Amino acid sequence: MSGLSMSFGQNSNDECGPKCDSQIEFVKNFKGAAQILEQKGYTRFTPHYITWYCPEAFILSKQCKSQCINHGRYCAPDPEQDFSRGYDGKDVVVQNLRQICVFKVANANKKPWLWWDYVTDFAKRCPMKDNKYNKKCADQVIESLGVDVKKVDECIGNPEADVEHAVLKAEQEAQIGQGDRGDVTILPTLVINKRQYRGKLEKGAVLKAICAGFRETTEPAICLTEDIETNECLENNGGCWQDKAANLTACKDTFRGRVCECPVVQGMKFTGDGYTHCEASGRLRCEINNGGCWKKTQDDRTFTACTDDNSQGCKCPPGFKGDGVNICEDVDECKEKLACQCPACKCKDTWGSYECSCSGGLLYMREHDTCISKESRTEVSWSFAWIIILGLAAAGVAGYVVYKYRIRRYMDSEIRAIMAQYMPLDSREETPSHHHSRFDI
Repeated sequence: MSGLSMSFGQNSNDECGPKCDSQIEFVKNFKGAAQILEQKGYTRFTPHYITWYCPEAFILSKQCKSQCINHGRYCAPDPEQDFSRGYDGKDVVVQNLRQICVFKVANANKKPWLWWDYVTDFAKRCPMKDNKYNKKCADQVIESLGVDVKKVDECIGNPEADVEHAVLKAEQEAQIGQGDRGDVTILPTLVINKRQYRGKLEKGAVLKAICAGFRETTEPAICLTEDIETNECLENNGGCWQDKAANLTACKDTFRGRVCECPVVQGMKFTGDGYTHCEASGRLRCEINNGGCWKKTQDDRTFTACTDDNSQGCKCPPGFKGDGVNICEDVDECKEKLACQCPACKCKDTWGSYECSCSGGLLYMREHDTCISKESRTEVSWSFAWIIILGLAAAGVAGYVVYKYRIRRYMDSEIRAIMAQYMPLDSREETPSHHHSRFDI
């Protein structure tokens, strides 16, 4: 999620009267919402601080030396507007720079929202009136938040050096207007998606400005709180589809109003227009309100018009008729002559099915919808048994004949082999081929 861009121009000075008081009050009130938006990736926040530079002709003057750092390059007004007492403008510039560096170090650690904690804690623990507006107190606050103090000091550098400071130079450039946005000259100033908001800031007004930057149904939950918007789904369900029995609705409250979109419940998507119809689809759809289909239990039997597969719609089960959604009526198979219609059959309708019996001691065969006599059934059974017995006997006789034939051939070959050993070779040659030995069988 790329997030909505938001920058806030402010000042660490806490002795500038009502303006400074309202500024720190806004930071305290808005901190919780700002941190939620940042942690969930809805906003990209960047703090900014206004500085001005001392004209070159006055760089060595007492005023520039007390109000500026880095040889007159970055300056801030004296907090008390009195150069003879209290803190100087350069103290404010250094603390502003420290707050920027805290943000940069925290942002590098993917925790930019710690800036809000630091600013509010510093204002509470290190006020100018208690003479704690200094590095020692600031470092204690930084350490308490788990931010690396050394990295913050490296970012601050040497305020007395006669060189450009990359961070503060970038801040001065950010003050210059871009496109439709004018220069940042008034504090506090909030810029949301390049639109500038100035003067007294209030949490509700700022949240509305932020939430207006999101497309419908993509705004964060904080945009749907009662203090900044009205839930249109509370009245007549926003005119959207609703299943009161399953507590399901297609109405989605948004910052600008409401939209009607079929819901996704437990990973299963409902399909439809969202206004008049939403239907469960996909596997396991029957687990949620029986897929919106008819279901009834009677006589310890339960029937449903929902099939738990990838199909859609509702279909009455066999033995019922209806739309499958609101009603499935039992079909009287006997009355409508759909079963048990043989001459000897006696039909009795049951809920969702039927029972069929036969008169005269006959047996009912459901698959053929007919009645047969018990004797016929017995005769058929015995006939089948005799057929099996005779078949086995025939197989046995055939096997015996084959066995005898193979044994005889084997004995013939053995006898010939024995006789050949005792008959003279010449007599075997003279013996006509058509004469048979007396041993031939």
